[in-house]
Amino acid sequence: MREVAVGEEGIRLGQLLKLADVVDTGGAARALLGAGRVTVNGVAESRRGARLRPGDVVDAAGEQLRLV
Repeated sequence: MREVAVGEEGIRLGQLLKLADVVDTGGAARALLGAGRVTVNGVAESRRGARLRPGDVVDAAGEQLRLV
C-alpha cells in the first residue's frame, strides 16, 4: 500500500488518481471510474469529484493508496 500526502483539506478523487500517477488525464480517470475499477474504503465509487480525506484508502486499477 502506497501512502499519498494530501493535507488536512483532502483532495477530489480524480485529482488523486492523477497525483498518484494511476492515470495521466482526467478522461482516463473518468474511464477508470466508469468501468467500476475504483473503491474508496471498500465501497465502489464512480464520482470523479468525490471528496477524500486523510485516512481514506483508495483501490484503483489494482493499486492501493492510503491518504495521509
